[in-house]
Amino acid sequence: MIETELAIVGAGPAGLSAAIEARRAGAEVLLIDENSRPGGQLFKQIHKFFGSRSHKAGTRGMNIGTELLRESKELGIQTWLNGEVCGIEEGHKLWVVRDRSRSEIVKAKKIILSTGATENAVPFPGWELPGVMGAGAAQTMINVNRVLPGKKVIMLGSGNVGVIVAYQLLQAGAEVVAILEAAPKLGGYGVHTAKVSRAGVPFYVSHTIKQAFGTDHVEAVEIVKLDDSFKKVPGTERTLEVDTVCLATGLTPLTELAWLAGCKFCYVPVLGGHLPIHDDKMHSTQPDIFIAGDISGIEEASTAMEEGKLAGINAACELGYIAPEEAEVRSREIWDSLNSLRSGYFGQKRRDSKVSILQKSEELISYFKAMII
Repeated sequence: MIETELAIVGAGPAGLSAAIEARRAGAEVLLIDENSRPGGQLFKQIHKFFGSRSHKAGTRGMNIGTELLRESKELGIQTWLNGEVCGIEEGHKLWVVRDRSRSEIVKAKKIILSTGATENAVPFPGWELPGVMGAGAAQTMINVNRVLPGKKVIMLGSGNVGVIVAYQLLQAGAEVVAILEAAPKLGGYGVHTAKVSRAGVPFYVSHTIKQAFGTDHVEAVEIVKLDDSFKKVPGTERTLEVDTVCLATGLTPLTELAWLAGCKFCYVPVLGGHLPIHDDKMHSTQPDIFIAGDISGIEEASTAMEEGKLAGINAACELGYIAPEEAEVRSREIWDSLNSLRSGYFGQKRRDSKVSILQKSEELISYFKAMII
């Protein structure tokens, strides 16, 4: 058995930020990630971030990832790559399969779960054909592996992921035949949508994919118009020749470890579904387990980094490396930053949802205290 003060599962923007804050305070940190390189989504993001300078505005995601890796190396954070955490028990023990060849048990005084999210799929006849993939998978292929997934692409979903990846596919040399959106209006930020529109890509609102055709790969799709109830309108079908279908249809938090640990959950559709309840320190309802990033609700990478800092600071505080007063001041500063990131129409809905989660956390904590008394 391997023992450490703080184990962090997931080395994406949230996990790296948490590890850096905790290690900088003096805590012993073990960072575990199932991938062959740390950084999570950051190294796929070649576009520049928005927000203020403190939120890395004007900096490309891949450069932010490089900076976080540099800091983690300088601090000497122990990192296990190709390490899949398969189980958690007794609140403190992690079962880890390393390099697909051996298993380890890690016992930690504190645990931060920053496991990220997975892409949602949309089933339709032909969706199992090669060439149908998540938009994030296509982004990994072009920006990380330098492989073009196809020559003629259709994107389902007009949110930020859909339009950003569509533009990056154009930059990589693909033709984006169309972007479909089931809702009656487009979902992405105007600056991203405008770039794709100026490149000549047509948008179809109130449309979806009815079916895909092909033998051993996608050769065409049939699209169809949707009515106000999101039902297919007969007679509106049309066929488009494509060899790749990208699905930018949302993300679902990866919460399996939190379920196994016995964390209490609540359902928040706007943030991705069932989420572990947490307090304003990112502490879950389970003793010694914190969460950060997309596992606490689907948002931007900049938000994930702030939540990671919050979890790292408060985990280090509970370990005795940061005075409670200092942790309180720093946490308040981070919350000010998070509220700033969640400003605007889309951010307001997420901020309201986070407030709801915090209220549920306070209700549960009061309940548990009453039970103890």
